[in-house]
Amino acid sequence: MKLLTKATAKKIPALYEQDGKGLEATAYVKFFTPWSDWTWYAFEFDPDSNLFFGLVKGFEHELGYFSLLELEEISGPFGQKIERDLHFEPTQLKNIPNLL
Repeated sequence: MKLLTKATAKKIPALYEQDGKGLEATAYVKFFTPWSDWTWYAFEFDPDSNLFFGLVKGFEHELGYFSLLELEEISGPFGQKIERDLHFEPTQLKNIPNLL
């Protein structure tokens, strides 16, 4: 599965477009590892640099930048890859489960 289609990329605001919204900022895409608890929520995207700004939930929860290219390169057990949650609906940061 392609992690980010052109149609989906067009729906995500550009970097810094949601700056200052705090908990009202909206995540448009959710990526996850099927073999662990790591999850990435994309709030903003720059197609030229392939960089997202969003929430990373792993060992800790952190807002920051992550790369589409790096997500595509990650390989888990038996060759599993990062996946995009096809059923994810845009969600405000304050409504993301287990945030705190």
